Order: sequence, then C-alpha cells, then structure tokens
Amino acid sequence: MKRIAILGSTGSIGTQTLEIVKNNGEELAVEALAANSNVALMERQIREFQPKTVAMWSEEAARELRIRVADCPVQVLQGMEGLLEIAVMPQVQVLVTAIVGMIGIRPTIAAIQAGKDIALANKETLVCAGHIIMPLARERGVSILPVDSEHSAIFQSLNGEPGKRISRILLTASGGPFRGKTRDQLEQIKPEDALRHPNWNMGKKITIDSSTLVNKGLEVMEAKWLFDVEPSRIQVVVHPQSIIHSMVEYIDGAVIAQLGVPDMKLPIQYALFYPDRREMRGNRVDFFGLGGVTFEEPDMETFQGLRLAYQALEQGGSMPTVYNAANEKAVALFLDRRIGYLRIPELIRRCMEHHTVVESPDVDQILAAEQSVYDYIGELV
Repeated sequence: MKRIAILGSTGSIGTQTLEIVKNNGEELAVEALAANSNVALMERQIREFQPKTVAMWSEEAARELRIRVADCPVQVLQGMEGLLEIAVMPQVQVLVTAIVGMIGIRPTIAAIQAGKDIALANKETLVCAGHIIMPLARERGVSILPVDSEHSAIFQSLNGEPGKRISRILLTASGGPFRGKTRDQLEQIKPEDALRHPNWNMGKKITIDSSTLVNKGLEVMEAKWLFDVEPSRIQVVVHPQSIIHSMVEYIDGAVIAQLGVPDMKLPIQYALFYPDRREMRGNRVDFFGLGGVTFEEPDMETFQGLRLAYQALEQGGSMPTVYNAANEKAVALFLDRRIGYLRIPELIRRCMEHHTVVESPDVDQILAAEQSVYDYIGELV
C-alpha cells in the first residue's frame, strides 16, 4: 500500500489523482489533502477518501470545514503551517504537489528534506526554485516524478538512458486555440475565447497560459532543471493533434517519443506507481482514425511569451520568478477584463526590463521578487 498526500486536491490535477486512487483502492491510500477554499468539495473528498489530516489555505474555509466535518475523525489545519505539517507526515511516501502558485515551494522543500518522493505538478517549484530543489533532491536521494504530460513523456522516453546521450529535447505544444493567428487578430480576444482549448480540459489559468504559449515557456524552464540540459537544447515543436506528448533526440539521431490520447490521468498514474505501470481504463490512440500528425515551428513573434521565457531562463537567477509572477498577475487581470489579451506578454516584458537579477536567490528572495513584481504591475495598471 502506497500512502500519498495531495496538495491542491480540489483542482484539476488533484481531482484526477483521486480518481486514480479510487480505481486503485487496494494499492493507494490518501493520508492527507490540502486545498485553497473549496469547502464543499473538500468535505466530499474527506467523506469518500477518509484522510487523517486536511489543510485549507483560507482561515475562513478551515473554520467552516471544521464545523461541516465535526463528525469525521479528521484534523483540519490552516495556511502554510498546515501545508508544511502535511508535507512531513511520517506515514506519507509520495507528496503530490498540485497546488497553484509559489506557496508550493516551501512544502516541497520540506517534503524532500523529510525523504518524500515528489509527484510534481506545481510549475513554480522548478521555474523559480529549481536551483534549490534539484540539488536537494539528489542529496536526499528523493525522486522528482513529473506529472505534467510533456515532462512525463520526456521522462518515459529517457527511461534507462544516461543524460549525456541526449542531443535535444523536443517539447511538443498543441499551439492553443489561436495557432496561426496574427497579432492584429489577437487584439480583440476575450477571456471566453482564450478559455476554449482544442485538446485539453484544464483550469482557467493554465488554459490562458496555453493560449499565449507562456505555459510552454514555463515547461521549457522546468525541463532545464528536470533533465539537466541547456535551454539551447530544448526545442518547442507545435503538434496540433496532441498525440505525441514529447520526444527525445539522442546523439546517434534516434528519436524516442511517448504517445497517447490527451488525458492527464496517464502521467499522474505513471508518477504514482513508477517504475511500474498499471492498467488504466479509457480511450486509446486510434491510428487509423487519426490519419496523420503534423508539426510546425512556434511563432515567437506573435506569441512573445515563449520568446521571453527563453530570455528569462538565459538570464537566470531571479528572472524566471519575475517572468512567472508577471504572467500570473497579468492573467488574473485579463480574466477580470481589466487588461487586453496582448498586454499579458507586454507586462511580462516590462517587469523583466524593470528587474535587477538576484543570482541564486533563496526562498525569501524568490518571494520578495514575486511581491516586487505585483507591486510594479499595480503601478502600471
């Protein structure tokens, strides 16, 4: 029996992780759950999966949840202290980090220090603190198992191969709902337009990020740390069918790819059971129905968020944090209809130009850089 804890259990990745637990009840047990403020869903999860401990980020949500589950043998914690307590629970073997935002960094570090394997779905952890996380994981002998579909595909394509044999990582992208459009055509894009992803069902923020290709930029940053390769050897390939989830080209020219239908449960389950595989019900690739697959070069002039990601990664230090924080704030403003669609990459660029890089920032400096970005955007908007 493998015992897990999930940070972000009420979000897209968290709920799909619990579906996998439900389908593998004899092999997986939920020890702890954490979420932001969705009290109703957390109550249902407590009653179904019977975790011993849960945490809510919101103090008000934690107070309400305690009342609603007073008849259950569960401890309800609150805030960062609650996340940290869950991260180091002795009985937990794998921590699923599906929580959104930089609040995931400290619990991930604490879990690694406590010897827990990490099923990683929190982008900010590596984007902003990869220089802290990866050396610490190696030092503690902890596995960082990627849950993101593209990184899971690379991880699977690398299985058994030393990193020194990699020539290139080919990171696939669907291209999002606006593939092929010009900047003039993007001027009038509204939130409801950007939330219609052609292939994947995801949360609002990541769906917007996919439409701007910022999500792919964040994945490039993650890939650099996960697989220890220079940014120049990570190439984004637009693949609209989303059947090939990513590829690795080796020094002899061989290319190994992982294929499958667009379904996040596959990489989640692979991370939970690695190095084993388990049967999973669901659709399979119909190659005859598919007919063909196509590939394109990304348009980094129209979708400048991807170009800015490479620039931020090249500058290093605290700059990836600035890129991530600026995008996070800009997307929130766009969803609130306070800025236009093309102002998202513009705000990222302006924040990067305004920032003075801190080399090898610690966690406090990372969080300070995030706050400085929020303050600066507050002045701009």
